[in-house]
Amino acid sequence: MSRIGKAPIPVPDKVTVALDGLTVTIKGPKGELSRTLPEGVSIAQDGNTLVVSPCSESRRSRERHGLCRTLVANMVEGVSQGFTRRLEIVGVGYRAAVQGKKLVVSAGYSHQVEMDPPDGVSFAVEGNTTVLVSGASKELVGNEAAKVRAIRPPEPYKGKGIKYQGERILRKAGKTGKK
Repeated sequence: MSRIGKAPIPVPDKVTVALDGLTVTIKGPKGELSRTLPEGVSIAQDGNTLVVSPCSESRRSRERHGLCRTLVANMVEGVSQGFTRRLEIVGVGYRAAVQGKKLVVSAGYSHQVEMDPPDGVSFAVEGNTTVLVSGASKELVGNEAAKVRAIRPPEPYKGKGIKYQGERILRKAGKTGKK
């Protein structure tokens, strides 16, 4: 049995959980998330905790046990606290700004790149070079942060580009002059 899947999921006071078969709907101060879990697992509410368990001892049920527990735990954390990814922009003249809800990035191209956030995700900019992607769904926040990073991924020679905060860029030595 999965070690991760065995752990019960604590539900904070301000969060409400609705179970309808394999469909889990969680509401909290940061929003509402809903997900249909795959076959092979069952979920039950036990007071202020949620328990995910495999339906059988089949390989498929055991594989999905820990995954489903983590998905539900991320939903609970997302609606109660939310998730944030920080990206740093490195490079002369590279900067970002928020216009309305859109994120506008100047990253060395002949044009500015504009991004519209999906529902449940918001962009914020600190000091022109730090972009914050935040929302209730960990999956959506991670995907949008990856899209922002894909505008100009960091290059290995000078490290210019958009990177996650704390990400290490493997640097290469440049050309050496002729002797």
